[in-house]
Amino acid sequence: MENKNFLKQTTKMNHSRLLYVDEEKQKFLQDFPEFSETEYLEELRAIEYPNLDNQQHTYLDYTGAGLYSITQLKKHHELLSNNVFGNPHSSNPTSLLMTRLIEKTRKAVLDFFHADPLEYECIFTLNASGSLKLVGESYPFDKNSHYLLTYDNHNSVNGIREYARSKGAEINYIPVLLPDLGLDQDELNCQLKQLSPQGNSLFAYPVQSNFSGVQHSLEWINIAKSFGWDVLLDAAAFVPTNELDLREVHPDFVTLSFYKIFGYPTGVGILLARREALAKLKRPWFAGGTITVASVQGDRYYLHQGAEGFEDGTLNYLSLSAIEIGLNYFSNIGYGRIHKRVVNLTAWLLKKLSTMYHSNDQKLVSIYGPKTMEKRGATIAMNFYDPDGHFIDHLKVEARANEMGISLRTGCFCNPGDGEMALGLSADELTSCFSIKTNFDYQDFRSCLVEKSTGAVRVSLGLVSNFEDVYQMVKLAESFIDKKFTEI
Repeated sequence: MENKNFLKQTTKMNHSRLLYVDEEKQKFLQDFPEFSETEYLEELRAIEYPNLDNQQHTYLDYTGAGLYSITQLKKHHELLSNNVFGNPHSSNPTSLLMTRLIEKTRKAVLDFFHADPLEYECIFTLNASGSLKLVGESYPFDKNSHYLLTYDNHNSVNGIREYARSKGAEINYIPVLLPDLGLDQDELNCQLKQLSPQGNSLFAYPVQSNFSGVQHSLEWINIAKSFGWDVLLDAAAFVPTNELDLREVHPDFVTLSFYKIFGYPTGVGILLARREALAKLKRPWFAGGTITVASVQGDRYYLHQGAEGFEDGTLNYLSLSAIEIGLNYFSNIGYGRIHKRVVNLTAWLLKKLSTMYHSNDQKLVSIYGPKTMEKRGATIAMNFYDPDGHFIDHLKVEARANEMGISLRTGCFCNPGDGEMALGLSADELTSCFSIKTNFDYQDFRSCLVEKSTGAVRVSLGLVSNFEDVYQMVKLAESFIDKKFTEI
């Protein structure tokens, strides 16, 4: 028995220590031979993203934002330099030129997602949150409606519940289950079947959690629709490394931001809406650009039909002109290469972090979500623990990462449902905290739950992640081995 325990401890301690980067990379390539098929992305990184290596950045925040390439910037600058674009809300030559480019961009977006233009409209917004707000404020909720959503939705999806509540709709959440933070499928099935035939009801979920990286089945779209639900799909964390093919699945609403995919430009998102579902939406106001005619004395207004009726004011048209450039750039690389690369790197990182221990056999890292690549994407949330099992403040981990030139993210990532489940925060604890004072900020939250972690550390991989990036993350983790939280 003593020999077995000794071997067990030795194995864990050996797993905790990294070899030199070249040795580790050789072992990695032996374990993941198909990674060599993505060598093109290594070359692309050197040519298109030279600042990463020239300035010694380890970028591990692709779920926060994708990175832009030199080619994208040059082509956009060339487009702007060689043309004169005006506000599209006119019929003068510069306006018409911009209008044609906008419509060309709409077509490029629909093509990218394989969306039939006879079925889908492409509405340009400021970002994914702006797209979600459009749905929330315009959806015909009433006292017969249901708004069903999963625990692991982004706050911009959670926020729609306030529109639903104000109109008397019933609001229900589908829990995620520990340890992998997957959906409670029995409860989801049960809730989907309990639908009032008299009202319009909306089911909203993320294809991929921006907290845990869990990927939920796209099959839930058809299942929900078969029971009469409209389906809203948050694709923001999914589409940077996974293809969304709207020939295969037909959600009623899809929301995302383009900077999450290819970094540039910011300030442009989309709402892809099925025309049938879009016809249900009733805008609570009108604005410049959304109307064909409005009258002060006649006290009437008439909205544009289709996309223009939802695009408030003047579009961010000069930034929008960079979208097709980004889509073409991304398409030329191909989802196959990107997906294969991040899956291999994430699998290695999961394995390394899962087998790191202190000398006393206490685990160093607790990973939230699947420990393998089954049903997950290239986003990993975790917390670090000292040899006594006490959590290490995620802000301390971030400070150490900053010193090492590593860009990662900490907190709950606008995903309170996943965070509360992962961190073991109960409804009673949260209610007790929120009753303390009227105005409540994050520092108050941390102070109230001083014995528990109120956030996590998140790393996410993307287009030009490489082995050296994930190696640096494990080096960061290794620096906490055998350190008590009071020393850090």
